[in-house]
Amino acid sequence: MVTPDLLASGGATVASASVELVRVLDLLGVAANVVLAALLAREKKFDLVGFLVLGVAAGLGGGMIRDTLLQRGTPVALTDLSYLSVALATAVLAYLVHVEGRWWRRGARVLDAIALGTWGAVGAQRAITAGLHWLPALMLGTITAVGGGMVRDVLLHRTPIVFGGNTLYATCATAAAGVVVLADWMTSSEYQGLTTLLAAVVGGTLCLVSYRLGWRLPEARDWRPRGRAQRRGGAA
Repeated sequence: MVTPDLLASGGATVASASVELVRVLDLLGVAANVVLAALLAREKKFDLVGFLVLGVAAGLGGGMIRDTLLQRGTPVALTDLSYLSVALATAVLAYLVHVEGRWWRRGARVLDAIALGTWGAVGAQRAITAGLHWLPALMLGTITAVGGGMVRDVLLHRTPIVFGGNTLYATCATAAAGVVVLADWMTSSEYQGLTTLLAAVVGGTLCLVSYRLGWRLPEARDWRPRGRAQRRGGAA
């Protein structure tokens, strides 16, 4: 017979599994972004220290910016040893193993999509858990996804790719965060892990499709309001 205690126990199990799934997705995003940073470090012929610094900055930067803005204690990357361990281990592995070729380049794009979708979703979920409204949740989800990459690009003296000149990037993270926000309105918090996973898939898929089809946001148009004298001159 199903008792209230049994139902409560089952709900607690689902909630615990959801929280753990969010954590796993977060760590997956860390590893993916460290690998992407390692590719750039190898192009620059960095040594091991360069790989470690760039990898940690890229892998943990976005989450640390998010946690600092949330002001809910020390950033999780510094309190949960798994985050720093994954970042360092992935950076060392990428330093030791040099993989190249067409398939590896395609794999790097997939990793980038995974990181964007995952962190966009996880960042929004953490903002909602902290009690923030939907708009800050969208913002923090996007910051979580692109923050580490921006720190990486600044360290390399490059214009951050989030500023444009490429296929959809931050938009994909915002889309993932939007799925989390919608799911929070429609479902119970017990299923936040599953909704975060779904959001990560949506954001990552959008990133891959936009790369495949060349989807970009339009650049700023060079439009200027014409003064009265200019209008008269044009009419003449």
